Amino acid sequence: MSRQANIGKEEIERAKQMRDESMSINQYRKALSVILIGKLGLTADLVSEIPGVSRRTIFRSRVDIRNQDVTVNKPWGGRRHCSMTVKEEKEFLNKWENIATDGGVLTVPPIHAALVERLGHDVPMSTTYRLLSRHGWRKIQPDTKHPKSDPALQDEFKKNSPKQWLPPT
Repeated sequence: MSRQANIGKEEIERAKQMRDESMSINQYRKALSVILIGKLGLTADLVSEIPGVSRRTIFRSRVDIRNQDVTVNKPWGGRRHCSMTVKEEKEFLNKWENIATDGGVLTVPPIHAALVERLGHDVPMSTTYRLLSRHGWRKIQPDTKHPKSDPALQDEFKKNSPKQWLPPT
């Protein structure tokens, strides 16, 4: 048997107010669950069967009603398992940024190897891609022409080349 929740009169009044002003079925269920526990003294197991939600949802509903007027940032989201802070990541990428701005060609494997060496443990390649994306790095396609090409020489070749190729006789 689950333990009995102690719900104060203020919470019951807030739940009644929420029940009366509810615009959706979810709000109504939250308010009803708190009222049933507080007024009738039912256990959370019994109350969870009435609206068809889990026991944990009943307690979350109670917390939502209790903190109804308080704007609390929920702890969801963010970087929970980061290996480096954003500042450390910027310092790490600064060396590679200098190489890229000097005209060097960068590929991800050497950056990934340096990241693994810096962290001291193996990380997936996707971590490196996410790191680069987080700091605004993107893939730039190489130019479609050879660096030693001469457009004037190519135009001259086009003008003087035969229109139709014939095999040698």
